[in-house]
Amino acid sequence: MSAFARSVKRIGDCILSFFALIIFSPLFLLCYIAVRREDGGPAIFKQERIGRFGRPFNIYKFRTMRLDAEKFGPQLSHAGGDDDPRLTKIGKFLRAHHLDELPQLWNVFCGDMAFIGPRPERKFYIDQILEHDIRYSYLYQIRPGVTSYATLYNGYTDTMEKMLRRLEYDLYYLGHRSWWFDFKVLFNTFCSIVFGKKF
Repeated sequence: MSAFARSVKRIGDCILSFFALIIFSPLFLLCYIAVRREDGGPAIFKQERIGRFGRPFNIYKFRTMRLDAEKFGPQLSHAGGDDDPRLTKIGKFLRAHHLDELPQLWNVFCGDMAFIGPRPERKFYIDQILEHDIRYSYLYQIRPGVTSYATLYNGYTDTMEKMLRRLEYDLYYLGHRSWWFDFKVLFNTFCSIVFGKKF
């Protein structure tokens, strides 16, 4: 992807996320109220992830887990993310329909993320991945994404084996990214959500 294409992609992401934030604002409000009413805890969950150039940033999501979900340290969402006992009732619904990801529109608007790109990971797990495959550092060239080529075909990464397989998909995307590739990933993600495909 040329410098011009990257610039156009960034402008497009900014414009699209701005209008999406406005259009989905009623849905934001409903999700916010639902999460708050269930257990009285904060509705928005933020977590440090590693982004472009290896810089940390805070990713935002609607909280789907109990407040003590990681009292024993970082844990991956297991069982495909659906049957994790740490999920709240509302959280399980939000995650099943990918509504927990809506606040990442703000991350896209601010430039921390793009709509399409490798999913951002925590440094805790990146350090482990790098021990197996140093090529993960290549992903620092581009902004992480709300969805990705790897997300569609690798799903939740609850094991190191899946993380390394996800890396292969991400590296393929890195080497073949284009507007057309991004459009296909975005379209397939939309179709997967509409038709209830789990990923």
